[in-house]
Amino acid sequence: MNNTRRKFITSIGMLAASSAFPISTFAFKKTSKLKVALVGTGIRGTTFWGKRLVDEYGEILEFVGLSDINSSRLKYAMKFIGADCPLFTDFEEMIQKTEPDLVIVTTKDSTHHEYIIKGLEMGCDVLTEKPLTTDESKCQEIIDAEKKSDKKLIVGFNYRWSPYATKIKELISNKTIGDLVSVDFHWYLNTYHGASYFRRWHGEMESSGSLWVHKSTHHFDLLNWWINSEPKEVFAYGDLEFYGKNGPQRGPNCRSCDHKSTCEFYWDITKDESMKKLYADHEHEDGYIRDNCLFRNEIDIYDKMSAQVKYADNTVVNYSLTTYSPFEGWRVSFNGTKGRIEASEDIPYHSVSTVSEAEKHALEMAQNNKEEEHFGSIVVHKLWEKHEVVKVPIEKGGHGGGDKRLHDKIFVNPETTDPYGRTAGIRDGAMSVLIGIGARRSIESGKAIKIGDLTDLEPKKIRS
Repeated sequence: MNNTRRKFITSIGMLAASSAFPISTFAFKKTSKLKVALVGTGIRGTTFWGKRLVDEYGEILEFVGLSDINSSRLKYAMKFIGADCPLFTDFEEMIQKTEPDLVIVTTKDSTHHEYIIKGLEMGCDVLTEKPLTTDESKCQEIIDAEKKSDKKLIVGFNYRWSPYATKIKELISNKTIGDLVSVDFHWYLNTYHGASYFRRWHGEMESSGSLWVHKSTHHFDLLNWWINSEPKEVFAYGDLEFYGKNGPQRGPNCRSCDHKSTCEFYWDITKDESMKKLYADHEHEDGYIRDNCLFRNEIDIYDKMSAQVKYADNTVVNYSLTTYSPFEGWRVSFNGTKGRIEASEDIPYHSVSTVSEAEKHALEMAQNNKEEEHFGSIVVHKLWEKHEVVKVPIEKGGHGGGDKRLHDKIFVNPETTDPYGRTAGIRDGAMSVLIGIGARRSIESGKAIKIGDLTDLEPKKIRS
């Protein structure tokens, strides 16, 4: 075993199952490479956890295998990523033949647990894309598997790493407004990005666990990290009132629909070259239709969501997710014993933007955005004082600049101390999805759900 792989295995073995992984989790040298295997070749797997790793870190890691149930897309993915490695439709065969150090899981949410658990059992450290999983039973299975294994699990949260989110964390941690009392957090998906979830498998509860899990896990993780405590109880409302069966008209999918000329949501996937090459060209093999009708009857997730979350430190959060807003953006306000912090991004009434609503999500996901630097504002208003406006550099590409900072931390600067504690482990992943799972259970039962009743993880007053 070469020095880099030995150092990698030794350092990641230090990871405690109940906390985020330590500063020294990864430590690579330029003289040898980490062996990486990827399962799931959708857009997140091929771009952020695929092509970007090859382009930016090719000197310190190499893909030794790619796996997917769709062999046609696998061949395209290998070329797009720029990898030169064997392809597998059987995950276990890939692990047995390639013996990777690290397995990256970017499959459909409802199958994350299968590959996480099997990867750990077969002697690999695992990095999974968010969300960790889709229900409490699968979450417990993952927790149990990691405890039994001498390998560890990492969750790839990226929003924590944006300069804007980090500045909010700094202000709260410094007690700028005293002790936190309550938080209001509202996220708005526009009719381009929001609608896209309902076109895909994300629109079906069995596959995604609903947007409470798939999308809101990002937001709940930010809240857990900002507040520095863990959720204790959640009560939620939710319904499906816009998409799915509520639509005035429907068809098989956009390409073959009779309502193309009258549907405001019509999307021609054949004119989106990247989506056509990644999905439409390979749908004959697994039947995955990327441009499904937004109003098909199979949609059963919620399109309006609101929750109240009580934390172990007694902070109370009011949260909502809107899936068909005229604009894409978010607002958050923190109330403390000494004042209030207000922050927001992409609210069109607060600033002038040259980016259209249709382009916003593509720009956010872009990994090599060259947009000129500009600044966002965070308002700090202390009791009995005038408010102060704090200017923070804003980046649009790669989730507000979070993507590249997360990768650099993992692969380039693993031993650099991070005063903000942005690296996420299994407990972080679990606590974020358990809020969403609890919200779903609350809607189903009409009752408040205690987070500690969902798995054997007992919420902590202060995050470790």
